[in-house]
Amino acid sequence: MTIRNRIAFQFSLIVAGILICYSLIIYVRSDTYRQTEFFDRLEQRARTVVRFLTQVEELDRNLLRIIDRKTLITLYDQKVMVFDSGNRILYSSIDEDSVAIPVSILEQIRQEKIVRTWMGEQQLFGLYAPEGPQPLTVVATAYDRSGQAELRNLRRTIVWSLLGGIGLTVGLGVLFAGQSLRPISRINKQVSTINARSLQQRLDEGNRQDEVAQLAINFNQVLGRLQQAFEQQRTFISHASHELRTPLAALKSELQLSLRHPLPADQYQHILRNLTDDTDRIIDLTNSLLVLARTLETPKLQVQHIVLLDDVIFMARDELLNAHPHYRIDVRFSDLVASGEHPQVRGDELLLRRMLLNLFDNACKYSADQRALVYIAQDRNTCRVSVTDEGIGIAADQLPQIFDPFYRADNARSHDGYGLGLSICKRIVELHNGRIDVTSQPEKGSTFIIVLPTSPTSTF
Repeated sequence: MTIRNRIAFQFSLIVAGILICYSLIIYVRSDTYRQTEFFDRLEQRARTVVRFLTQVEELDRNLLRIIDRKTLITLYDQKVMVFDSGNRILYSSIDEDSVAIPVSILEQIRQEKIVRTWMGEQQLFGLYAPEGPQPLTVVATAYDRSGQAELRNLRRTIVWSLLGGIGLTVGLGVLFAGQSLRPISRINKQVSTINARSLQQRLDEGNRQDEVAQLAINFNQVLGRLQQAFEQQRTFISHASHELRTPLAALKSELQLSLRHPLPADQYQHILRNLTDDTDRIIDLTNSLLVLARTLETPKLQVQHIVLLDDVIFMARDELLNAHPHYRIDVRFSDLVASGEHPQVRGDELLLRRMLLNLFDNACKYSADQRALVYIAQDRNTCRVSVTDEGIGIAADQLPQIFDPFYRADNARSHDGYGLGLSICKRIVELHNGRIDVTSQPEKGSTFIIVLPTSPTSTF
């Protein structure tokens, strides 16, 4: 079932339920009013007969019967009967005494004084009058022919009105549901034409106020993010191919040169050293690409352990100094950390160490004195690590792009590197629900600040 038909069906069902409830209420109230009004008329007739029998002396019963017939012309099949305490008929408004009133009803009337009930299709009113010379039990019955006819007419009117109202509701429900869902149908047609080659298309956002317009706006935002992701992917592949092609081309040139004709041993050694350097470049680039791919394919760290951040910092520093002994990395602590409060976070120790290695390496590599200052601080909710250098710095207009893969600032292109380190750092920080900020001035240096949430228990 389509959404349009479902909406129309549900709308029709609700309206039909409301109409049926109101119709039942109207019918029941009308029938109750009819019964009450007819019982009142029977009561009035019964009390009139009692007054004649108890207050008027020497009243001829035939004359009373004639009076009854003249005054009850509005009641169909009416009968008024008066019984004594022995259940004998003292008076009947009809000539024959063929109408039998059950003794149980007469006893009920004497007990309850006034009874309103049904006898077959006729309504019955019973009155007990003990105030005369002898106790009287009066029974008045009649069939409300005009009232029943009005009820039948009311039933027909309600049934046809319900059928017409429900039919009209179904038609209008289908019409209005179609009109309401028409913008969604239009969006559906527009979406069906969008593919990987046409992500630049955007949906019509209409008035930008109702829910359908908000859906189009949100979808356009998703398309924008997808387009950006595809463009970043294409850029990533292009840069990766270019970075890999350069050392591979150098390898091929060196091999072709060595195979062209015999060379002295020292030249072979020079070629082998060049091949080793190019191989190392390929290995470093491949490792960086693998790390970046791992972080991009991991939407959230599945297994997180408590990691002592200061221990990871020292391990990263020692690893970098083993590879570059001439680097200098100074580590300082805030008062809280220095007093024995070990900063700890939940995360992946290997990824955190890789992130710190990249930041330490960049700080030392781009500083004239190849020195970096690391400062560790924490408060109740966060741990902060800042890495400061006095190197070449970054221009303000280039700061927003430094975390893009393969992006390198203009003044950094003369140094070795591939432009992947900061991208990896940002992704690792995001995986740990943290953030990374940077402040920099050209020729004065840069400061990278990493903020990570602390683990629930932070004291050992």
